[in-house]
Amino acid sequence: MLRTALRNLLAHKARLMMTALAVLLGVAFVAGTLIFSDTVGEAVKNASAKNLKDVAVSVQATSAPDAPVPERGDKRATALDDKLADRIRALPGVQAVRTDVTGSATLADTDNQPIGNGWQNLATNYQPGKDGKDSRYPLVSGRGPAADDEIALAETTAKAAGVGIGDTIRFATDGPVLKKRLVGIVASDDPQVTAGGSLALFDTATAQKLYLHPGQFDELIVTATPGTDQQALTAKVRALLPKKRAEATSGSELAAQQSKMIAEQNSALNNTLLTFAGIALFVGVFIIANTFTMLISQRSREIALLRAVGASRRQVVRSVLAEAGLLGLISSVVGFALGTGIAVGLRAVLDANGAGFPDGPLIISPNAVLSALGVGVVVTVLAAWLPSRKAAKIAPVEALSSVEAPPAQRSLVVRNIIGSVITGLGVAVMLWVSTLRSGDDVPIAMLGSMLTLIGVIILAPLLSRPLVSLAGLVTIRLFGIGGKLAKENALRNPRRTAATGSALMIGLTLITGMTVVGHSAQLGMDKMAASGLTADYQIKTSTFVGLDPRLSKKVAQVPGVEAVAPLRGTGFTTKGGFGYIRGTDLSQIDKVTHLTFRQGSLDAVRAGGIAVSQTVAKQHGWRAGDTVNVGFDDKKQTRLKVAAVYADNEVLGESFADVSLVDPHLTQIKNEELLVKAAGGGSPALVKDIRRALGDSPLLKIQNRDELRKETAGQIDTIVNMVYGLLAMAVIIAVVGVVNTLAMSVFERTREIGMLRAIGLARSGIKQMVRLESVVISLFGAVLGMGVGIFLAWAGGKMVGSSFPTYEMVLPWGRLGLFLLIALVVGVLAALWPARRAARLNMLEAIGAQ
Repeated sequence: MLRTALRNLLAHKARLMMTALAVLLGVAFVAGTLIFSDTVGEAVKNASAKNLKDVAVSVQATSAPDAPVPERGDKRATALDDKLADRIRALPGVQAVRTDVTGSATLADTDNQPIGNGWQNLATNYQPGKDGKDSRYPLVSGRGPAADDEIALAETTAKAAGVGIGDTIRFATDGPVLKKRLVGIVASDDPQVTAGGSLALFDTATAQKLYLHPGQFDELIVTATPGTDQQALTAKVRALLPKKRAEATSGSELAAQQSKMIAEQNSALNNTLLTFAGIALFVGVFIIANTFTMLISQRSREIALLRAVGASRRQVVRSVLAEAGLLGLISSVVGFALGTGIAVGLRAVLDANGAGFPDGPLIISPNAVLSALGVGVVVTVLAAWLPSRKAAKIAPVEALSSVEAPPAQRSLVVRNIIGSVITGLGVAVMLWVSTLRSGDDVPIAMLGSMLTLIGVIILAPLLSRPLVSLAGLVTIRLFGIGGKLAKENALRNPRRTAATGSALMIGLTLITGMTVVGHSAQLGMDKMAASGLTADYQIKTSTFVGLDPRLSKKVAQVPGVEAVAPLRGTGFTTKGGFGYIRGTDLSQIDKVTHLTFRQGSLDAVRAGGIAVSQTVAKQHGWRAGDTVNVGFDDKKQTRLKVAAVYADNEVLGESFADVSLVDPHLTQIKNEELLVKAAGGGSPALVKDIRRALGDSPLLKIQNRDELRKETAGQIDTIVNMVYGLLAMAVIIAVVGVVNTLAMSVFERTREIGMLRAIGLARSGIKQMVRLESVVISLFGAVLGMGVGIFLAWAGGKMVGSSFPTYEMVLPWGRLGLFLLIALVVGVLAALWPARRAARLNMLEAIGAQ
């Protein structure tokens, strides 16, 4: 029977090619994901290990819980100073102590645009040794900074800024623009820098002046003499540290922490890619099962002969499964090779878009090989299991007398009952989900979506009849006899049509659902921005370090500016939970945002107290005039009067009050943003004037309402487009399924096609018939998928809308129409080869085919 399986595999190479392609693509997705994850993870781990190579102990400054609140304008203060560094150097086993000052510096390129990605724009001190060089940052050209007006940059940073040795560098830390002369370019393999950040180096005194106090440091890195026990040395260092102001960690512990962090960072991307790989393989299951069902129908005489000469049912099952296993293994090997290429290409694409992964070799682990090959073989064998059972049930005499027996009515009835129950359960769960009011219920929504989708897949043969018949009315009216034949062929075997259409349906269900939710969210955000923000500009920093409060006065003095309202805030706790209060200028806030008060008024807030949003008031049972106990983040307790309740406002959030109420509870007084109202709606010239008034700092981010809307919409578009890209593999596999089904269907209907040709149907008519059948099947899958996707988007959107007041489901008719058009094109393209093959059949040979 094994030889029979091998012979069958070789005898039907062309017919199995498309099935092999489906398995191959799914395995390639899995293999590419695993190899990419292993390669990037190992590269980042190696880069981190290199950075920690000489680190025996790391001493980092921490803030004491009872530390005094710094006065306005004070720099950070730490307990790590020269004296502590000298005491650590005197310990036995210590070879050297590196004293690091760390901060953030945003640099401007030659066009005065900021470079880097904000939160990874690093700055530190260059520490030359006896040879005048810093071993941690090898020089590429020039020298290290040694004076107050000098700076060095990482090679990638200098390249991004378009500068060279001797050029003047403009940058900002948390205030006005600074200028320094570039004297050196260094190499750095710091993962944060290679991943799109920037690196600026200053001499130690300058770095302390920028970020700390003279003689203070953020971290002390201890290098041990050979043979020194790290843990013992760490304990000695820890004994010297001031309690609650610094902590010591061994190099091995740091390495373990970084490895764990890297694994967590990679797991999210890895799991996302594997989820879509699973979808692709799930779609492939339909194609595999469809193919083996059709092959078994075509080989029923052969199977009957085997049964007649003594082959048992188990042997028939094992023969079909062995054939599937061999197909799966061959396809998986080729798919793994393709997946290796995908991993390399994915890394290159992400690097080209600024990911900046560290250099490292391609990692192909045994786990990736076994997982990818195992998944491909198991999926193929499982998909062929039901067709193998069908093959084993063929009675020899019955099979010898019939080429293909119609499916038993009872099996369809049982299937319809099971499908109805599962679909009903899924719909019930989703209807319940639509009443939920918590984002924590996402797993329940996912369960309901999965049940609904599986139920519809099971019911697809039943649903195919009315939908295909409806499509047939159009094809008959437009194409006459060709359209009628196409409809009848699609209805001839509902289960086959359903399986083929379901493969396309799965992809379009997910794509439609994401499109509807994404489009509705965009419109909701537009509505929120339009209803809440009346300011013309929002000013904040790209690194989120905050703005000096004195800058709001400078902006207010710019000609053409009508009003400026600062926003800064702090957290608080009440009996009902946590909250956040924003401090602002109450004399200006109503000019930059639309406020609608349900209780109280802005004048009441100006008289003292806080205003809370309608949602917060309802949540806590507060009304205007109530007094509440509040504990701020600085541990101070106070009683506040609820002076007003306002309609939910995205700009002000949960609550707001005058800055005088918020400022005493802030560690450092800085504005999160400034809202600016301009005369006549503003202009590019006004933006330039505002920038000039604020020192033209590269830190500044000045956006108008349209830019804010596009920034938010762009994030949603990025997610939706990423989903489109990841689901494209599933759609491609679905197209392969349509081609496969049509090609094998043409083979089954060889005699029928010969008869049609004999009674006068031209070759063009045969092509038209096959093309229309393909279009009907594709449109069936598309309509079913889009219908399910819209329902799931509606139910899930109801849950989203509970925490997103302006969310309202709006169907993007243009995109939905595009999806239908794509399904139509898929149908036409998928039929090209099968239609050409059918039209080229020899009439007499086809009539005589068995």
